[in-house]
Amino acid sequence: MASEVSSTVNIQPPPPQLERAPLVLNRHSPAWISDTIAGIVEKKMPRWWWPAFIISASVMTMMFTLIAYLISTGVGVWGLNQPVDWAWDITNFVFWIGIGHAGTLISAVLFLLRQKWRTSINRSAEAMTLFAVACAGIFPVVHVGRIWLAPIYLAPIPNANDIWPQFRSPLLWDVFAVSTYGTVSLLFWYTGLIPDLATMRDRAVTKVRKFFYGLFALGWTGSNRHWSNYEKAYLLLAGISTPLVLSVHSIVSFDFAVSQVPGWHTTIFPPYFVAGAIFSGFGMVLTLLVPLRTLCKLEDIITIRHIELMGKVILATGSIVGYAYGMEFFIAWYGGNPYERYAFMNRAFGPYWWAYWSMITCNVITPHLFWFRKVRQNMVIVFIISIFVNIGMWFERFVIIVTSLHRDYLPSSWGYFSPSWVDICTFIGSFGLFFTLFLLFMRFLPMIAIAEVKGVTPQADPHHPLGGAKIGGHH
Repeated sequence: MASEVSSTVNIQPPPPQLERAPLVLNRHSPAWISDTIAGIVEKKMPRWWWPAFIISASVMTMMFTLIAYLISTGVGVWGLNQPVDWAWDITNFVFWIGIGHAGTLISAVLFLLRQKWRTSINRSAEAMTLFAVACAGIFPVVHVGRIWLAPIYLAPIPNANDIWPQFRSPLLWDVFAVSTYGTVSLLFWYTGLIPDLATMRDRAVTKVRKFFYGLFALGWTGSNRHWSNYEKAYLLLAGISTPLVLSVHSIVSFDFAVSQVPGWHTTIFPPYFVAGAIFSGFGMVLTLLVPLRTLCKLEDIITIRHIELMGKVILATGSIVGYAYGMEFFIAWYGGNPYERYAFMNRAFGPYWWAYWSMITCNVITPHLFWFRKVRQNMVIVFIISIFVNIGMWFERFVIIVTSLHRDYLPSSWGYFSPSWVDICTFIGSFGLFFTLFLLFMRFLPMIAIAEVKGVTPQADPHHPLGGAKIGGHH
């Protein structure tokens, strides 16, 4: 009886006006997806790759040279002074940790929320996370001065003055939070790579490439048992990674919030820092992918819809950040603490007014251009806005750290921080490290998840005509 009823039911596909835009344009076949993405690795790199790599590697070399100079000479080569003991180095640390948040968010949180549009951008975002964490880890290590004594700082033994390490310090929490975040992100990234490494192994034409891709593919055959275990592991790692998105930058914010410094001692910092991290991370994803989709001819895989959705995320998180800026002034006024009130007035109208208003322009005003669809679909404007987002978020960290320290409770100890050339060149060099690692990544590994992109095509949907259904479709 049930078979008779089901055979008489005519399931029609939804009307065209209700269908969502496809995530892969022009109805390309799975073979085309494999050839296009794997071809970036298999073919000769385009002409722009070598100049970009040489410039990035040279800038990276400059950074490591300056770090050697710093270690051999001392932290006096930086612009640090009293009372600004934290400045350029910790600003850069918080900036790079924030950049790394978008990768885990796109990979883990959007995966758990079943947002299929993540598939074209998650691999690059995950790699970006790892490289940003590597850049971030440099600055807290070298800012201690004598880095060869760093293990002793963490060891449970007193120093020569019988002073024990302070294990209740949020600076120590950073060590565990960032290292855990980096480890889980690496596992998540590698787990997602395994099916694609097997694809690259099977396509390899040289014994060396076949050996190394096969080695890291862990014997993947694409069997039902392998896919079942893979999906369980991927889901588990996504569940572990999701709390890290919220916890890591919250712990970074505790570096400031648990202190008594006016401008830092506020409970709004954890959600404010998390929103800002996602904001800056998506900005960097757009900075990387907008030019790469054109240079690597990936317009049919990284579509305008992907760019639009990322622009909407930037708009939402930028609005949260703007709200936090306003609430900081409200809390300073409503709390009735004259030192807190002065700290925020000093940010806006003191010696560093230029940094504060640069931050407001880049982080509050510029992202609201994404309200307009024409702006979200214009790749040149999107790229420019993403650059402004990254600049603004660096200024935010600079404003929080420096303007809260340069004028403390005693006017007699007030000072003004100016970065030295070593400060500036080291920071520029960290971008060299970041882009060098990213260029190497796209040279040897598929920068887009081949298997995941195939999974969101109509051919993978059994209810779609291209997937085998003669009639019918989703209701």
